[in-house]
Amino acid sequence: MPEVQLGETVKAHYRSGTYIGKVMDDKGDRYVVEVLAVKKHPMQGDLHNPNQTEGVFFHERKALAHHEKMNVKKPAVHSYPDPIPNYIVSLKEAVETYRAKLLKDDTAYHRAALECLNRLEEQYYDKI
Repeated sequence: MPEVQLGETVKAHYRSGTYIGKVMDDKGDRYVVEVLAVKKHPMQGDLHNPNQTEGVFFHERKALAHHEKMNVKKPAVHSYPDPIPNYIVSLKEAVETYRAKLLKDDTAYHRAALECLNRLEEQYYDKI
């Protein structure tokens, strides 16, 4: 896998979300990436027990903020040749894509994840 360069625009998978950003630093086995857009909203719930609601701590995960820095393992960082979308527009699209996925099935997990997503949208995303 070819390494990316400092200042390069990349797509990076981080804690169940996917972001578009700029490589700011090389830390050996990781890159420091500045978040510029959201490609995929982070999953809700327990990542170690996906699709479960009983007997697990159901995590509420918001997307990383615009210009937030993340330390991403190098294998999860790839060049991104397309234009960088607007952060707010990309966040709204990521939320809507995730919501549509959750509405496809009526399960306890999907209902709980949708509840988290709705709460995030009301408490945090609507203020952006």
